[in-house]
Amino acid sequence: MRQLSLLVLGAALAFALGLAPAAADEGMWTFDHFPSQAVATEYGIPIDQAWLDRVRLATIRLSNCTASYVSPDGLILTNHHCAEACLSEHSTPEKSLIEDGFLAARREDELRCGAQIADTLVAMEDVTAKVAAATLGLDERAANAKRKRTLTELESACEVASAKDHRTGALKCEHVSLYEGGQYFLYKYKRYDDVRLVFAPEEGIAAFGGDPDNFQFPRYCLDMTVLRAYENGKPAKTPNHLSIDFAGPKAGEPIFVSGHPGSTDRLLTVSELKSQRDLIIPNWLLRNSELRGRLIEFGESSPGAERISRDLLNGLENSIKVRRKQEDALLDDALLARKASEEAALRASVARDPKLRAAIGDPWADIDRSQIALRQLYLQYLFTENAGGFNSRLFRYARAIVRGAAERSKPDTERLPEFADAALPRITQSLGAPIPLYPELERLTLVFSLERMREWLGPDDPLVRLLLVKESPQELAARLIAASKLGDPKVRLALWNGGAAAVDASDDPMLALAKAVDPYARAVRKRYENEVEAPVDSASEKIAHARFATLGTSVYPDATFTLRLNYGTVQGWVENGTPVEPFTHLGTAFARATDAYPFRMPDSWTRAKDRLDLSTPVNFTSNNDIVGGNSGSPVVNARGNIVGLAFDGNIHSISGSYWFDAAQNRMIAVHPAFIREALTKVYGASALLAELGAAP
Repeated sequence: MRQLSLLVLGAALAFALGLAPAAADEGMWTFDHFPSQAVATEYGIPIDQAWLDRVRLATIRLSNCTASYVSPDGLILTNHHCAEACLSEHSTPEKSLIEDGFLAARREDELRCGAQIADTLVAMEDVTAKVAAATLGLDERAANAKRKRTLTELESACEVASAKDHRTGALKCEHVSLYEGGQYFLYKYKRYDDVRLVFAPEEGIAAFGGDPDNFQFPRYCLDMTVLRAYENGKPAKTPNHLSIDFAGPKAGEPIFVSGHPGSTDRLLTVSELKSQRDLIIPNWLLRNSELRGRLIEFGESSPGAERISRDLLNGLENSIKVRRKQEDALLDDALLARKASEEAALRASVARDPKLRAAIGDPWADIDRSQIALRQLYLQYLFTENAGGFNSRLFRYARAIVRGAAERSKPDTERLPEFADAALPRITQSLGAPIPLYPELERLTLVFSLERMREWLGPDDPLVRLLLVKESPQELAARLIAASKLGDPKVRLALWNGGAAAVDASDDPMLALAKAVDPYARAVRKRYENEVEAPVDSASEKIAHARFATLGTSVYPDATFTLRLNYGTVQGWVENGTPVEPFTHLGTAFARATDAYPFRMPDSWTRAKDRLDLSTPVNFTSNNDIVGGNSGSPVVNARGNIVGLAFDGNIHSISGSYWFDAAQNRMIAVHPAFIREALTKVYGASALLAELGAAP
């Protein structure tokens, strides 16, 4: 999928017109091209290679978020909402660790998070020339296939070589595309797949204010969790860790955020933005807003139902708010007009350069044609290949097993990329994770998705008729879920390890469903790759060629859930003429509390109120440029010490998917003084405090 950047295109256009790019505290910079000189010039802070290396090696990519090492024994600091899956894994309908929190009294009490990983970026290798040589002279479809094979080969060779290198040990190697094909890298990670839960507060304080406060400020959240990485059954040795400065930052202080922003679309062409605005986001909002209503109704049926659906509902409500604000941004006529003007100017600049025009042709027209194909294929692709018609964890297990059996029989470079040898250990870990599965919740989501597939594709669609000609969505879902044994991780692993023979011998109805759907899904995937993905990737590389040849790495690439560093200052903003101060305090949190969720303080906090310093800073804002995926990122000061824990942005930051507004986009972080106050006076976590380096 493409991740493009409006900022980079704007900068390229300014350069082409003889203008200097505007200065702003924005940008998701790779560590190998961080603008240290700009930081030194603007703030007088020297950021040298040793500083960059220390912060990079202490920053962690989790399966869904960012984190950092905060002790030499593998201790990890991240957000509470980044660990909710682990908390759910160790919960039941009767007792929820999300609601009640958790503190391991001893290291042997720490709970393993079955599906979590911790990756640290240890090296980056530029393989652009190798990819370019492999695809030279090929048409767009052949180049698309060859590029994928080449990148798979490079990943595999990297992992084999690292396994033989006693200095590094086995590394996880992943290809990364930057600048829309302007660069290709191999990112090499040290991976820990044994990650355990050490501490989590109650959701009532971690997410105080719930969905009403989400993406808002002032905020009063202790959105933190402490994990630990293990290696060979023992706490991992992590000498590259960051110390916490519990005094936190001051207003106006320069700070840095190291993390893994998920994706930005700041350089999408006008036609691609219109596809998001008119097709992709509205469809998503229609389906998931209705699903949200069903989950709320389900949760209200009993306390147990509310507990088992809360994690899913929280994530869905967060995503709905994001999509709504993204749609609002794309409905801003001024944005589209500005984008169209910039695009026209860049195209005119290319047209004035005969050599460049001959080299790239008209890639914008190629993307326009691909969007026509996207609109024709979108619903089929969504409901089949993207499994939008089969919203069920059991189905996702079944598809992984069925496709894995088929793909692993092929040479590595001929497989679907997600089943390359390099990806198999992660699939095995996920299939073996003992995550609770609740049949009643499975039925709700599967019935809903089957109904929407029938509605959007129509009752005469061949796949719909194959599945629903004799059974209703309710009947089909009930039968599949009642009879499937894939809720048992031992069964899943036996099928996975048994390969095609085990799959063929199984009578599990969810496997039968996955096998029935697979030919339809593969067919539409192939059309999508040929008619949308291949021309878009080819055209994107051509646009990148024009832009990258001019500006190189003097501007930052779009976010791709790879490690980035950005800089900014602690500051508030002005909302409708009213200044918003950058700090909140504990006393105001108590004053704001009510007796009802989501503004009810946990009992542990009300009991401790008289012992607490109510002037303690709780959360703060800055103008650092972050997006989803940065959750759990360490906020560090000029000395490289942690002074905050990023967990959200204000409502204006959601438009950061498409552009950065320095006047209003704000990051929201947990203040470290709040962490110390909580661990000291509410939870009595003396051993944890000592390991974090807090003074008694």
